Amino acid sequence: MLLTAPRRRLAVAALGVLLGHVAPAALAAPTLRYTLAMPAPQTHYFEVEMNLDGFNKAYTDVKMPVWAPGSYLIREFERNVEDFGATAGSQALRTEKLDKNTWRVYHPKARNFVVRYKVYAYELSVRTSFVDASHGYVNGTSVFMYPAENKQLPSQLEVKPAAGWSQVSTSLKPAGGTFTYRSSNYDELADSPIEIGNQKIYTFTANGTPHTVAMYGDPVVDEQRLTRDMQRVCEESHKVMDRNPLDRYVFIVHNIDRGTGGLEHLFSTTLSVSRNAYASEAGWKGFLGLVAHEYFHLWNVKRIRPVALGPFDYDKENYTRMLWVSEGGTEYFSNLIMQRAGFVTPDQYLADLSNGINRVENTPGNKVQSAAESSFDAWIKQYRPNENSSNTAISYYDKGEVIGAVLDLMVINATKGEKRLDDVMRYLYDQYYLKQGRGFTDQEYQDAVAKIAGQRFDSFFAKHVYGTEMLPYEQALAYAGLRLSITPAPATEIDLGARISPAGGRQTVASVVRDGSAWQGGLNVGDEILSLDGARVTDDLNKLLAGRPVGSTVKLLVTREGRVQEVSFPLLASPLSRYRIERQPNPTAEQQRVFDKWLPVRA
Repeated sequence: MLLTAPRRRLAVAALGVLLGHVAPAALAAPTLRYTLAMPAPQTHYFEVEMNLDGFNKAYTDVKMPVWAPGSYLIREFERNVEDFGATAGSQALRTEKLDKNTWRVYHPKARNFVVRYKVYAYELSVRTSFVDASHGYVNGTSVFMYPAENKQLPSQLEVKPAAGWSQVSTSLKPAGGTFTYRSSNYDELADSPIEIGNQKIYTFTANGTPHTVAMYGDPVVDEQRLTRDMQRVCEESHKVMDRNPLDRYVFIVHNIDRGTGGLEHLFSTTLSVSRNAYASEAGWKGFLGLVAHEYFHLWNVKRIRPVALGPFDYDKENYTRMLWVSEGGTEYFSNLIMQRAGFVTPDQYLADLSNGINRVENTPGNKVQSAAESSFDAWIKQYRPNENSSNTAISYYDKGEVIGAVLDLMVINATKGEKRLDDVMRYLYDQYYLKQGRGFTDQEYQDAVAKIAGQRFDSFFAKHVYGTEMLPYEQALAYAGLRLSITPAPATEIDLGARISPAGGRQTVASVVRDGSAWQGGLNVGDEILSLDGARVTDDLNKLLAGRPVGSTVKLLVTREGRVQEVSFPLLASPLSRYRIERQPNPTAEQQRVFDKWLPVRA
């Protein structure tokens, strides 16, 4: 007999009762609770407990990510996992490791079970996790596992600080109870770092949103100036976008001997800063620039993103050719924010942009690798530089920043000062994040620029983003009454074309520039310089050669792989040029309009 759909469902349910099974519709939805403890922080171990309830299969696979979003390198976090096991009540369950980051838990007769494991955490960076006797820091991807088939499952987290610690700082929302938080899915849990210890807490409000600053490391800093200036940076960032996705925001700041940068998250960021940075004006502005960069990521990357960057595949590389926008573009906007907020004058901004052009144009790899290729190859090159990197690659941070400046000026000029890249970012936010809940493709980014500018720049993208042709600096700067002064090194100035490291008291070749004197003369990376023209070398060879004429020959005695040999070659003229943006006298009204739109003076 042919059963209708309702009758089929009733029949299946009845059969389930007869066979002693509960119909799937009657099963409670699965729940997930984590507990994070650090009972002996001096040993550098976090202890994690996962309570999984309502999992009705014979086994469940749990996984740990192999990378951290925002840091494009496979870091193999699973290598730090120890003592993985599972229980159902008092009964130990069989577990099996399937691959490098996947564990299978067999629980055929238990819908509720507990997974326990330890994580060794002793790498204090913004991308990893760390715990010692002074504090704990959790970057979720390197500590928390997730059920492989239930990544979207909401969860609850209870943090149990070590004895004597009284603070937990995170952007996760409270769930009731002491140090208990909730997340809507694994992505949110993984994207919400946690600082645990006795950190100092500062607060301020920007654009109507409460902001918290959790400071670890006891820096000497003026609290009022800190919160005032950070507030200015945040509010100026909101003016760029004119859209507020926040109801809270948390800065976790690690003040250590030598800072390592920052990493963006959905409602927070972690900054690693030299504890002495606040003592000088340059250090203070450097800190605020880092704040601006990571804060602007809450739009650019966390919400306005290439399609590859979310939802994340935590098992492998997530490739995109758009990091020159996501990172380089963020660097461009962060520098503009510093200028618009009044921390940097227009002329100081132009000097900083000139330095950026110098970095790009004097890097040989700029002629080898495009900005799009640099983005795509981030996984194998950006975080794994070697002695030849500057010859073969270009930073998508540096190249993306100068592309942003040129493209911004082109949009401003095309719209007669009415629109700019700010409007492109707002369009991307509205069109793809708000309306469609997804990222944009490479082509959709170009289309967005064309929509705002009222004209297409396809040739520009082909030549300067996907190709390696020199950017049209002169043309773009002229729109704003500026010019690019290019000053080649004097014809009489020589360049060794090698960087010398004094590590270990030895003068050792650290890198060699493509086609330079050392490159053509056969000086190798790793060579230890013993003598120059028969005299013992105890200082940087570049200093010792200063003032020698172009074409003069140097004779070096070096050790290479334990053998002493002589290297002789002529010194070539320096290939470097100095790039500087200058104001032109008597700009036209149209040029002044473009300049004022680009670099407005703060009232």
